[in-house]
Amino acid sequence: MALHSSHGAHDGRPGRGPAPRRPVRSARSAPAPVSRGLRWTALGLGALVGLLAAGTLLGQEPVFHGEDHAYRVVTVADGLQNPWGMQFLPGGDILLTERPGRVRLIRDGALLPDPVADLPEIGAGGQGGLLDILLHPEFGTNRFVYLSYAKLRADGERTTAVARGSWDGNRITGIREIFAAEAWSDRGAHFGGRMVIDADGYLFLALGDRGYMDESQNLRNHIGTILRLHDDGRVPSDNPFVGREDALPEIWTYGNRNGQGMAIHPETGEIWQNEHGPRGGDEINLVRPGLNYGWPVISYGINYDGSVLTEHTHMEGMEQPVHHWTPSIATSGKAFYTGDAFPAWRGSMLVGGLAGTQIARVTLNGHSYVGEETLLSDYGERIRDVRDGPDGFIYALTENRAGEPVGKVIRLEPAAHD
Repeated sequence: MALHSSHGAHDGRPGRGPAPRRPVRSARSAPAPVSRGLRWTALGLGALVGLLAAGTLLGQEPVFHGEDHAYRVVTVADGLQNPWGMQFLPGGDILLTERPGRVRLIRDGALLPDPVADLPEIGAGGQGGLLDILLHPEFGTNRFVYLSYAKLRADGERTTAVARGSWDGNRITGIREIFAAEAWSDRGAHFGGRMVIDADGYLFLALGDRGYMDESQNLRNHIGTILRLHDDGRVPSDNPFVGREDALPEIWTYGNRNGQGMAIHPETGEIWQNEHGPRGGDEINLVRPGLNYGWPVISYGINYDGSVLTEHTHMEGMEQPVHHWTPSIATSGKAFYTGDAFPAWRGSMLVGGLAGTQIARVTLNGHSYVGEETLLSDYGERIRDVRDGPDGFIYALTENRAGEPVGKVIRLEPAAHD
């Protein structure tokens, strides 16, 4: 079967209540333009200049005005190179990954200069490298930390792999590979890589189509799937395709393009995923066992060159997304907000946008999309990951497409006059 590429130069690029606990302290703050609403208001130029000058002179963080809350953006740490995933340790310190192959630690509000893990060889390049980081739900007793990454083999091909180590209070030690996907390719795109562990202790790993879109319908490999594993990498016996000769047993879902966001609903325990479309057609999906999410047979997107990708948006036996974006916002990391700092946002799904340079605050009613608010649209930064902070605030990773060391950890806090 001929293999057709599904990746372009720009993945997902559009065509064209109670007081919160103390936050993680900031390493530094950087002023940025003041925003009103989701777009610039019709302020006169003189008034705008005055506002900017006042913010700079007073050393204020940029303030944005949303539909329900005004919020300011505080820089927690900067100087990061393609940060990709982050996790909060007990006590509020932050572990984060940089795609070139480093695990970094923010301790007591300061980014430590040296990496805190000795990693296996990372196949960094293109969209591949060190990807997500995840703490085991029983981290308090087992100290397990998971890392997803692009694994390189001797012939130059790469796949997505998962390693597990232990946190000793200062470093991740004893790191060893527990799983490598059957998704080898010499192409540099669509590694997926986002991970979650559910309440039953199962590890879920999202995998991209590696640029071979038709293979997302082939159950004989892991391309374009979500996998379900035991927390040590073994295959659960009740996975939907166990025992089938024409399918790999790790597969939980298939027909996925490139999932870079997964989160567990804090009330229902259900797993929600978002994935990049091509030119349009980014999706939010509710993850259910054994289902086919349709890529590339059905899609709301088109090819990067503007040509027709598929004539179909619906087909029997294939799942519809709960929501899709066209133009694409290039959906990445996500979280559900559970804090008290922004009461009107509680329960919202927060989805990072790369091409969209935003956080999409999505409102759901059960399994249905209700609407969304665009946050940080005037901040002008690619949002790679979003986290629900233990202090009740919202944290995000920003990055630069060119790989320059200008990525940041930022925190959204209520503005003083909210």
